[in-house]
Amino acid sequence: MRAKQEISKVNKAGEKMQEMYGIKYSKPEVVLLQETGIGVAETAARTCYDSFENSENEVMKHIQENMPSRVMCDAINDIEDSNLLDDLAWTHFHHSILEHANLSYLVRGTSRGVLQEHARHRMQAISVRSTRYTMSSVINAFVASKHGGDKDFFIDKVLGFDMFVTLDEAYNTIEIGAMYDKLEYQSKIVEDFHSIAVAKSSIGFIEALQGDAEALFAALQEGKKKRNVGDAFKHIITDNVKVDMVVTFNLRSLKNYLTLRDSGAAYFQIQWLAQEMMKVTPLKYLDLIVKKK
Repeated sequence: MRAKQEISKVNKAGEKMQEMYGIKYSKPEVVLLQETGIGVAETAARTCYDSFENSENEVMKHIQENMPSRVMCDAINDIEDSNLLDDLAWTHFHHSILEHANLSYLVRGTSRGVLQEHARHRMQAISVRSTRYTMSSVINAFVASKHGGDKDFFIDKVLGFDMFVTLDEAYNTIEIGAMYDKLEYQSKIVEDFHSIAVAKSSIGFIEALQGDAEALFAALQEGKKKRNVGDAFKHIITDNVKVDMVVTFNLRSLKNYLTLRDSGAAYFQIQWLAQEMMKVTPLKYLDLIVKKK
């Protein structure tokens, strides 16, 4: 069995880019949520060749004459190695059988810029933290800043949200200042800004707590959230905003993803994500999809 001794050498491209461009970035965190195992993929392959009796995995030999019981299915899902899969993956390049194995990852703290790159991999299931539903705190900070605070109040609040992959506070202050300026412009050209910014049940807080930005912000945060608030405000954020997502790949698609995104030619932030995914991917999968370096 092809054993991968080294998951991935540390790629220095990201560090070099940071030195070149002068901006520091945080790296994403990844957890493997679930894996289906490689046993179903071997079952698929042996179905193609009608070769169950040739397997080194004892449970496979019984499938030749018998439909698997629940106990046998559990044993199939526990298979850790498969000579046939290794041979098909690296000698005959019969990769369709890899589509029967799936892995799901929770990703936290990558960027919207990476999301654009990631979404180009079509064969995946992906669920992403929605800006439609999760921008209330930013908008609440702006509303509070207009009724007792100022631009500095908004910047201080949003800095505390840790919402960027960029780590330079001075740079992030510029980003947040630009967000404020966009909201300020929008607030002047919209007839009733508050109606698109906060829930109807929270509008009363604005008059009641006029002049006390801190209290108003707290009240808006505790009150009902405006539904789909991000629909009106997606334009204020940039590719540096952090993104959380759950992604599920079949093994063939994961092979394509890691081949392209762990390459030195890839955008350095998505290289980081690919490397973090590889770190949490069990070797039984990597052995079938990543060439030994």
